[in-house]
Parts: sequence; structure tokens; C-alpha cells
Amino acid sequence: MTNNISPIIKSNVLLDLYQKEKIIIIDAGSGNIAKKNYQKKHLESALFVDLNIDLSDIKEDASIGGRHPLPTLEQFSETLSDLGITEKSHVVIYDTNGGANSAARFWWMLRSAGHQKVQVLNGGQQEAERAGFPMSSKVVKRNENGTYRINEWKLSQAEINEVEKASKSHKRIIIDVRSPERYNGLEEPFDLIAGHIPSAINIPFYENLDKNGFFKNPVELRSIYEPIIKDSDENNIIIHCGSGVTACHTLLAIAHAGLKMPKLYVGSWSEWSRSNKEMITI
Repeated sequence: MTNNISPIIKSNVLLDLYQKEKIIIIDAGSGNIAKKNYQKKHLESALFVDLNIDLSDIKEDASIGGRHPLPTLEQFSETLSDLGITEKSHVVIYDTNGGANSAARFWWMLRSAGHQKVQVLNGGQQEAERAGFPMSSKVVKRNENGTYRINEWKLSQAEINEVEKASKSHKRIIIDVRSPERYNGLEEPFDLIAGHIPSAINIPFYENLDKNGFFKNPVELRSIYEPIIKDSDENNIIIHCGSGVTACHTLLAIAHAGLKMPKLYVGSWSEWSRSNKEMITI
């Protein structure tokens, strides 16, 4: 898939765009208080999207697809339609954690649906407010009159059996973007077992950001990923995290670096650790 628009947008550029053109701004929230935070303050005209409700199809058994499985194509089509997003819409998504909460996940899903004009706000809500973007507490109602049809996920995904084969072959690259503490099995705040997938290497997602919480520039990001990716085909590289959300942050960073996007393992550690697969623990 080719896309000429940068996956990252700066606050001052967004503000200028907002004053001149019709764009759709999305506040992508996750966690119990995300909706309340949105109701208190958000970017003016932003619509609220919830990770658990809109960007996932959560099952009772996390061993099937992990803690945040993708919604069905029909479900996601309905969500986009309700938001008033069309194939030509310019969509800008933000969250309050440098894109790592839900913004990057929504970005990946839209790109995988074939959408072209979608960007993540660099620095998130805090930076937009600092840059003078108008804020509001008015809840924006969904349009609910749109029609957005999706026929397939266009970006590559890896299922658990493929990840297992890749892990055993040692000929493919598996990147775990969780913290070193979780990767090394020293702590696990979300899943039942601490550890990591055998042969996976650890590049924490926060290495995509500078000390101020902004995405590093493409040159800096390439210096992180090119030595690892080298000449590997993007389909021989698998990115995962805990539940398939934060992994999208690294996919976003790789796209920002101008590199081809690897496969996403949506189930991630939350599925793997519940599926009687080999794992490295302490």
C-alpha cells in the first residue's frame, strides 16, 4: 500500500488545517476513566472512540485472539459509518500517551481498511492544548449517517501458529515492544504469566519517542530499526506487545521512518501466554 501523507501530524499543522478545512478529529481513549476525561476536556469537535468498544471485539476467553482482538470487518465498518468517516475523510487521531494508548491502534486499523488520509497527532492532547488548539467539554454526537464499506484487512497480520513457527525457526524477526521488565518476566501487570516468546527481541515502544514525548524524526527511527530489519522482507518481521494495541505504536513509528510495515500479531502476549505455547519465564 502506498500513502504519501505523513502518518504523524504536528499540533501547529493540525491547528492551521482545522481552521481551513473540514477534518474529523478522534479522541481515542482507553481505560475506565477515558470517557470521563473526554467529557471534561478534549480538542474542539473531537469525537470519542473507546478501545474496548469500538476498536476491539473482546471475548470471554483471551486465549482466542488475546485481550483486544480486532472487531469484525462489519463491526468496524459500522463504527466508521457512525463516526461519519468516508473514504475521502481526513482523519486525525490523538490520545494522552504519545499515541500508545489507542491512537496508533485506530491509525493501523484505518490504514488496514485502505484509508489514506489518516494521521496521529504528535504529542497528543497535551501538546495540542499547549500549542493553542481550542479545547471543549461539549460531547460531540456521532453522525450515524455515513456508509463505509470494508472488504478486507489490507495490512499483514500474523496468527499464533505462524508466530510459533517463526519463533522455532530463528529465521524471522519477532519484536516485542513491551517494557524490559515485562519482556524479562520481572513483572506482568495485565496477563497471567510473565515472560516472552522464545527468540523474540525487545525494543520497547517508548524508544520511538524523544525525551519530550514526541516521535523521533525518520532518520532517528531508521537508526533504531534498520540495523535489525536489514534486508529482511517486511512479511518476515512480526511486531507484538501485550494485547495488540501498543504494537501499533511501533508500526506507526516504522511507517514514519519510511520503512515497509511488518506484520502485526494482534493476539500478542495475552494470547500466547494463555495458549500452552513455549515461553521464556523466570
